[in-house]
Amino acid sequence: MTTAAPPVFTPAELDAEADRLFRALLSVDCEPGRRWDYAACRGLAPLTLEINRLKREQDAVILTHSYVEPEIIYGVGDAKGDSYYLSLKARDSRARKIVFAGVVFMAETAKILSPAAVVVVPDRGSGCSLADSITGADVRRLKALYPDAAVACYINSTAEVKAESDVCVTSGNVYDIVARLPERRVLFVPDRLMAENVRAELRRRGVDKEIIASDGTCIVHDQFTPADIAAARARFPGLKVVAHPECTAEVAAAADYVGSTGGMMKYVKQTAAPYFLMLTECGLVGRLQVEDPEKRFIGGCRLCPYMKLNSLEKIRDVLRQPRPDQVITLDEDVRLRAARGLERMFELTPA
Repeated sequence: MTTAAPPVFTPAELDAEADRLFRALLSVDCEPGRRWDYAACRGLAPLTLEINRLKREQDAVILTHSYVEPEIIYGVGDAKGDSYYLSLKARDSRARKIVFAGVVFMAETAKILSPAAVVVVPDRGSGCSLADSITGADVRRLKALYPDAAVACYINSTAEVKAESDVCVTSGNVYDIVARLPERRVLFVPDRLMAENVRAELRRRGVDKEIIASDGTCIVHDQFTPADIAAARARFPGLKVVAHPECTAEVAAAADYVGSTGGMMKYVKQTAAPYFLMLTECGLVGRLQVEDPEKRFIGGCRLCPYMKLNSLEKIRDVLRQPRPDQVITLDEDVRLRAARGLERMFELTPA
């Protein structure tokens, strides 16, 4: 098999692309303590130009989760956001190909919602500790133990788990959807810590639900502790602490705001504070550095090793010639059953 020669771009094209990237990435860290400079952006320019050209030629879109690297989000991404927003984009896409720069369960969701598109992932190893913690067979066993329970699955789950569930939820709509389910007993999979936060929030709202959870956790968000928050508040007076509901209930109780990736971004942009501590994946801090460069962030975020498997080189290669393992395929019965839970999520999510 012969490899196509790399495209040749003129110096003017490369300079213009480097200028675009530099303006986009000027305020973001490319690594701890170092900001993007023009030379680094000039080095990226051949990659981003080729990827964007391949997208046009193939009628492809690149969906980018907020946790991937900023050069992906701002260099080649067509949509950026959290799982809920990107699921809407996948559902409404008319592109022939979807490249999902995130993790595999997100690409599966795109294929469930946009079955006519070819959906590819840059790295098939981009898993998720939550999605990998439970199988469809596990859900069927839980359903047999609790036949009167509704099954609500967090979107961080595989297609086969979604297919066994009554409704899918995200961190942005979980409280409202679980509260609206007619069943009192709810099986919540796979996130044990989010289930704890759902219990606490529904008690606060006066909603009577019995939440039965499986035992998965996020390897990023389960690492934060109340001691982290106390130490940061002592060092940075006026600090606002922003957390994700995949954190422990103790961390959530000590935070100033708890919400989805999109909710956290909105809170930071709308809140005046001298400092912010982001108890989430570091990619979100990168986005905020670009989109609200006046805000100041202290250390605390953690990297997701799965999200960081995405790279511009892998996106280029999957557009040039995807390997069979990079193309998302789903059993049609599984896809249709999973789609019902996702469509119910869209129906139950407040406008």
